Amino acid sequence: MKIDVSHITMIYPSGKKALQDISLSAESPNFIGVLGPNGAGKTTLMKLLIAGLLPTKGEISLDGKPLLSQERYLKSQLGYLPQNFGLYDELTVWQFLDYMAALKNIRDSKAIAEVLERTNMTALRKTRIRSLSGGQRQRVGIAQALLGNPQLIILDEPTVGLDPEERVKFRNIFSEMAQDKIVLLSTHIVEDVQAVCNRVLVIHDGLIRFDGTPAQLIAQTVHHVGTCHAQPGDDAPDGCQIVSKVHTADGIRSRIVAEHLPPCAQSCEPTLEDAYLYCIHRPENQKNIREEPAAI
Repeated sequence: MKIDVSHITMIYPSGKKALQDISLSAESPNFIGVLGPNGAGKTTLMKLLIAGLLPTKGEISLDGKPLLSQERYLKSQLGYLPQNFGLYDELTVWQFLDYMAALKNIRDSKAIAEVLERTNMTALRKTRIRSLSGGQRQRVGIAQALLGNPQLIILDEPTVGLDPEERVKFRNIFSEMAQDKIVLLSTHIVEDVQAVCNRVLVIHDGLIRFDGTPAQLIAQTVHHVGTCHAQPGDDAPDGCQIVSKVHTADGIRSRIVAEHLPPCAQSCEPTLEDAYLYCIHRPENQKNIREEPAAI
């Protein structure tokens, strides 16, 4: 499977510019982590990829043909977990997955048993959804996305509400599935992307600021990450973004990213989280999309 996004612009009726001139290509196998702050355009991009929205401008193609002309094929090959996924509280876990399987034209009950086992929900198959915890409900959402062994899996914040052990398990499941599929993972948890994704997109203000491997993103941040000591009440050095603070006997040790580190900072090896913050706060990336002319 191959997806091509060509010069997509998305402007909502309210006038909000969600995406502007986005282009990318993805071919199986590919595990893509999508990073960006709230309102960056990540969810809009995913809704466009599932044909849930029509772009204002540009085209999306699936295996070389317009996406809209292959909507039935797309739905048969799609596993999708939206950020706000609704469940039918009166149904049991099995009944809900059976309903979702029917919508996907899956008639083999073994498919339901398989995703229950993969998501560690077999023991809860007869439990009504209203009785599940937040993390268990999230697992049901992940289970329905995996039904039918889809070739395109789109996951919007799938590990929200999961404890660290569950997150690790699902990262491994997603990584295993991506060996012969296209998987898009949108998340605020940078650690999840670093652990499993072979490619990362950074979206900010409706534009793709970076598209490459995690290692390439980190490499761009070398010499732009450092630590410095400060006293309580001190402001961050000019032009610096604080990644984290640690209180020590000598004061506060801050980890910072900056285009030019201040003299007080000691350079250190960057992480993917450092690289992500440096990418979206670079001076050339600070121009707001709302100040740019609309492409309609």
